[in-house]
Amino acid sequence: MPTAQPKPDNSYRDSLSTIGAAGERVWLYPKQPGGRLYDYRKWLSYGFLAVLFAGPWLRIHGLPVLLLNLPARRFIIFGQIFWPQDFFVLLLATLTFLVFIILFTVVYGRVFCGWVCPQTIFLEMVFRRIEYWLEGDAPQQKALDKRALDWDKLWRKTTKHALFAGVSFLIANTFLAYIIGTEALLRIITDAPTAHLEGLAAMVLFTGVFYAVFARFREQVCTIVCPYGRLQGVLLDQDSLMVAYDYQRGEPREKRRKNEVRTAGDCIDCHQCVQVCPTGIDIRDGATQLECTNCTACIDACNSIMDLVKLPQGLIRHASVNGIAAGTKFRLTGRVKALSGVLGVLLVVLVGLLASRANVAATVLRTPGQLFQKTDHGTITNLYNISLLNKTNQPYPLTLRVLEPAGGHIALVGTDGLLLPAQGITEGVFFAELPRSALHTTNQKVRIGVFSKGQLITETATKFLGPSQ
Repeated sequence: MPTAQPKPDNSYRDSLSTIGAAGERVWLYPKQPGGRLYDYRKWLSYGFLAVLFAGPWLRIHGLPVLLLNLPARRFIIFGQIFWPQDFFVLLLATLTFLVFIILFTVVYGRVFCGWVCPQTIFLEMVFRRIEYWLEGDAPQQKALDKRALDWDKLWRKTTKHALFAGVSFLIANTFLAYIIGTEALLRIITDAPTAHLEGLAAMVLFTGVFYAVFARFREQVCTIVCPYGRLQGVLLDQDSLMVAYDYQRGEPREKRRKNEVRTAGDCIDCHQCVQVCPTGIDIRDGATQLECTNCTACIDACNSIMDLVKLPQGLIRHASVNGIAAGTKFRLTGRVKALSGVLGVLLVVLVGLLASRANVAATVLRTPGQLFQKTDHGTITNLYNISLLNKTNQPYPLTLRVLEPAGGHIALVGTDGLLLPAQGITEGVFFAELPRSALHTTNQKVRIGVFSKGQLITETATKFLGPSQ
């Protein structure tokens, strides 16, 4: 990993700040942050929370904005239905998103972790704020935990964990709604528990997981579980922007004393940046520390101290390793340009696929074991099975026609027409009939058009078996 400070002792990289020498958990009591950047984070987080909780209930053309129904293998994204047949589109969209995340990280570091990640937003802007409200700031929380159990401690702890469980239940229901849909969720809630045992079990499981994560596991998700944090050493380089301590200006550190002529650096070793860190690190040890999520709490804390001692702000700021070491400005590297090009190509291809994507998908296969048949008036027929998939929220009355070669005719078996239900699948059997003159090979290609109310909505190709010439 690149080092932002020429410090000979790199032992801080050998262990996590939340694990003690004997391997025990070190419980963190971060001081309540405050400042300009924290206010920005707070309002941005409230906006994301509003979108997250409202998301399952929002509709576009009668469809959810986002539904990831894994059991039914049906996905709805911005009102568009995607089935397994659209796997290539979803795969390309996922690849595009990953390239965007990589590019964003290469340029801006782990801003996503500190400002947008749901784990950080829920922990810092919901659960910790409940904790600050009921138990006070870091010193009061420490004292409360060390104190013997009394009525004051009992009601505060009980209320806190009851609120934690309630919020976890709300989060669990919201995430469940993104998977099974709000209609199914409401049925689970309103019906008798015995009618939806699987759904009830999923709700309890999700609630327990979220409670365990935010009440106990907390920052360990970022440092132990999350693969994105582990990848930062590969993604970041010397020119990536990150939350960094300006050691050129801050060193050597020295406590500030009244009425003295200061010869040391600007860092007064107040440890405010360490006390507010939600993962327990000292940002002055060096940049790209595994635990650092770029939440900027240390920037606010340091800026407030610099204002008090009448020194310029920015001792801790968004900067690159090269920017601090050599005083250079941010620049676009070859890697950034290459990733930008790849992202641009992927976006163009993705937009093209989405624009050309048909509302109805048709699959036509010759009926197994059936040969061609000759009719009395000299034509040849083949028997086919057709499967039609509706990717919209409106039904389609369908008719089938032979588009190529000319002179073909289709006759449905057992019905006069096909009705494709909204978000549904329908199947049928039909005879395709071609004149002998249209057959140039024993395995002739034919194009089948699917029409609704006289308008072609999709087409597919198959093979037509005929007699040898």
